[in-house]
Amino acid sequence: MDRVPEVSVLPILVTGAAGSIGAVGRSVVEGLRQRGLPVRAMVRREDERAEALRATGCEVVVGDLTRTGDVANALAGCGRMYFGVGVSAQYLEAAVTAAAVAREYGRLEVFANMSQLTVSEMDLTSTSESVQQRQHWLVEQVLGWSGLPVVRIRPTVFMENPLFRVGFASIAKNGSIRLPFGRAKTSPVAARDVAAVVQEILADPAPHIGRTYELTGPCSQDVAAMAEEVSATLGRPVSYTDVPLQEWIDDDLRPLGLPEHAFQHISTMARLHAEDRYDRKADGVEQVTGRPPSGVAEYVRENPSLFSL
Repeated sequence: MDRVPEVSVLPILVTGAAGSIGAVGRSVVEGLRQRGLPVRAMVRREDERAEALRATGCEVVVGDLTRTGDVANALAGCGRMYFGVGVSAQYLEAAVTAAAVAREYGRLEVFANMSQLTVSEMDLTSTSESVQQRQHWLVEQVLGWSGLPVVRIRPTVFMENPLFRVGFASIAKNGSIRLPFGRAKTSPVAARDVAAVVQEILADPAPHIGRTYELTGPCSQDVAAMAEEVSATLGRPVSYTDVPLQEWIDDDLRPLGLPEHAFQHISTMARLHAEDRYDRKADGVEQVTGRPPSGVAEYVRENPSLFSL
């Protein structure tokens, strides 16, 4: 991987750099720094995660993405921007604020926006998706009107999502994946593959402007087939327990104590899975990075503690 001299590129603003699920923002920062690119990471608060980002050699600014002044301060002097925020009731306000500031700023080479693959199936009259998914659709409309040099990144469900974390947790306890998907298929994507796509776009944005990249894992399969893959990787029997949707929501998801907005989003994702809305396979990861996405087996090998007591 070629290193780019920092003097040749203006700082790259990465938002959501201290996020938790999959830590895409943090991985993007680390990957860009390894390439020798200058990075400014925007975080919500000053804590140990901010210090860890500084340790990569990037600049860290603390601010609120729903405040135009904070976003303008973070963006000043930057040439490229990645917008990514975790599931949040403030997502829509934060995204529109960032778009408005970026449009006024007027000097970006790229505005790389983290969206969701579900958006590709939605329109003005869609009503079955979560509030978060609806907000992602609305934000894509706003960005389409903005005149910004946008790249749309649409990953399917992350392997690291609580949906799968909860489903996989029962493997260590009783050798079974508990999920309410029936025979529906899914193709979860690894967060590191999503981060790799974002890194490539930010490192050399010109070929990607105006493009939409849909990101999935290497194959779409039902959970029974996924269990066989996990079993082969672990070297012990793993089965699939198909749980009624409401039972799974009440007994498996609710005990996580998620905020109401996130709870509604993930329970909706579970329902959409059962309706076979996640039976998708796309080549965005390989299209951008030049290599195929990693799958369930790689995830199991890289996270052994999740599958054993």
